[in-house]
Order: sequence, then structure tokens, then C-alpha cells
Amino acid sequence: MARRNQSPTARGAGSSWAPSTVLVTGGAGFIGSHTCVELLDHGYEVIVVDDYSNSTPQVFTRVERIAGRFVGAVYELDIRDRRALSAVFDRHSVDAVVHFAAHKAGGLSTRMPVTYYDTNVGGTTALLRTMHQHGVHRLVYPSSCWIYGDGGRGTLGEATPVRPATPYAASKWICEQILADVCLRHPEYTVLCLRCPVPAGAHPSGLLGEDPPHPPEGLLPRLAQVAVGRREKFSLYGDDYPTPDGTGIRDYLHVMDAVEAYRVALDHLGDTPGMRVYNLSAGTGSSVLDVVAAFSRACGRPIPYDIAPRRPGDVAELVADATAVQRAWGWRPTRDLADVCRDAWRFQRLNPHGYADAARQPESKE
Repeated sequence: MARRNQSPTARGAGSSWAPSTVLVTGGAGFIGSHTCVELLDHGYEVIVVDDYSNSTPQVFTRVERIAGRFVGAVYELDIRDRRALSAVFDRHSVDAVVHFAAHKAGGLSTRMPVTYYDTNVGGTTALLRTMHQHGVHRLVYPSSCWIYGDGGRGTLGEATPVRPATPYAASKWICEQILADVCLRHPEYTVLCLRCPVPAGAHPSGLLGEDPPHPPEGLLPRLAQVAVGRREKFSLYGDDYPTPDGTGIRDYLHVMDAVEAYRVALDHLGDTPGMRVYNLSAGTGSSVLDVVAAFSRACGRPIPYDIAPRRPGDVAELVADATAVQRAWGWRPTRDLADVCRDAWRFQRLNPHGYADAARQPESKE
């Protein structure tokens, strides 16, 4: 399907180059759909490709309702299908790409490693070859702080040794290495790699949120489904970590703060060629029990849970240091864990069955 709208004005950061038309791979997914809203809000022409393996085309009606503008065009395709992807580049004058299309569940990747490498690494190389053939050399790559693995206590900077503990994290690190090598050998490339912690929350309107089509692995959607009555309780994986309350500590970044960073990265693609790597971070770590308590406050009821064994690849603590990107671009998060839980609960409450509840039109305000 395809939709058209008037040509927008590109937004730049004072550099000599600024993108106008942006291809968002995986643009129907949780972070991708919120990124589409952010880009439309800031005047970009947005083109989307997605295979809907972990998403639904229903999100675009909601994206357009929030932004008040149409997505330029949406194509259903597998990112590894170079012929179909090339046809998209043939039809549109793409200036830059934001590449979300990937499998993302760390625990699941330990059971499906070949699938994760095939999609995440193979999809990235297929995209790079297609971009190069069409003279497109600017890319924002959403990587993951999970590549640090068990980096120890305290915040982890970009120079922290990489120790991926799951095939998912390893696939992200492999893609980073590929991108760095491409930039080294092809100086026309500019790649901004943003290592994101755990993205969470939802759009404050309640129209967009995290709606996994399969049983969720992420903490926030599991809590939300229990709170709304879709599940009896959730399993807390491991309470014997060397942390103050025994549960794992993570860095939960509100999705709206994350997508602002991706949009700001587009503004800085013209600064200098080559590859640069930055951490994103909420700036603080929260344990699983901290999140359970915060979500209980947001929904107004206790969340029942049981204790289950640790999952493969889980670590005691993972909190990133985003000082470098704050100095470089002035980006910093403006939302905290209470905002994450409030917005995630609003989306789930207004959409008890997620996007499958198509007949319901979620209200835009409380």
C-alpha cells in the first residue's frame, strides 16, 4: 500500500546536508512506529518497509492520526529480499535510512540463534548492498546496550569491553563491526550507531504502544497484560542476583526519549563522515521489583508474580552512560520510570487486546 502527502521541509542541525526523505525499516514495530510519528512531526517524508512478523499494518492509521500527516508509502517486504527492497529505492529518492528491522528478544534468540543471525545480520547486509547500489550512504543504526553483556556494576560507557551473552546481542555487535568496516573502506558513508537500553512506555496519547503478537518476553508488556487481566500473573526470572533486592537491574528508557534521539541523529548525519557510536540511557537503573512497584502504582493495583529460574543471557545489572551523546548533541531524556509505567498502562488499558481490538478507537486523553 502507498500513501502520499505534500513534500515537507527537512530539518537540519546547521550542517550543509539534512535529510528530507527517510526510509524506516521495521517502521510498523514498537520503536519504529513511534519513530514515524517523531519524524512526521518534524517535517520528514517517511517511507516504511516491514514484513509484519512482529507488528501489524493497523499502526499506520494511528501514526497518521497522531501526526496529522500521512506516511509517504508503506511496503510489505522482508528486508532480506533485495529485489523487493531495490524496487522501493527505485520509486523513492531516499536520503537516509533508520534501520529497525530485526528480531529483538534476547531470551528467544538463545533458542533460535540461526534465525536471529539470518534476519539481523543478513538483513543489514542486504540493506547495505541495496543502499550502495542506489547511492544512499547515510544510516542511523539502532544497536543495543545488551552487547555489553555482564559489564559489571556502575554505568557502562562506549569504551566498555563488549561481551554479548545472547545471539541477539552478538548479532547487533556483528552488525556494528560490519558497519565500521564499510565506513572504513567507503569514506562516503556516514553511520550513527545508537546503543539503546530497554525501550519502554508508549505514546502519551494511548494510541501507540508495545503490542507483541506472541507471548511477550519484555517486562513492561508482561506486567501490562497481567494488570489488564489477559494473564493471571507474571514470572520474575531470578531473585538471586548480586543486587540490593536480588533482581536484575536495567536501564528503562522511555520510547519517546529514544525516538527523539533517533530523529536528532538524522539531523547530525551531515556533521562528518564515518561511523560514530553513542549510548542512549535513562540515566538510572531500576530493579525488576522497582518496576513492579512502579507499575502497581500506575495501574492502582498490586501485580501478582512468581519466581522462576534465571533466563539464559540475563545479567545482574545493565545501565549505560549517555554522557557522550549529551555533550555532542545536547540530547538527554526528560521522562522517568513513573512516566514509562503510566504511559504503558494507558496504552494497555485503552487497548486491552492491543491492536487486534481494531473496532475500538482509543481516546487521545485521559
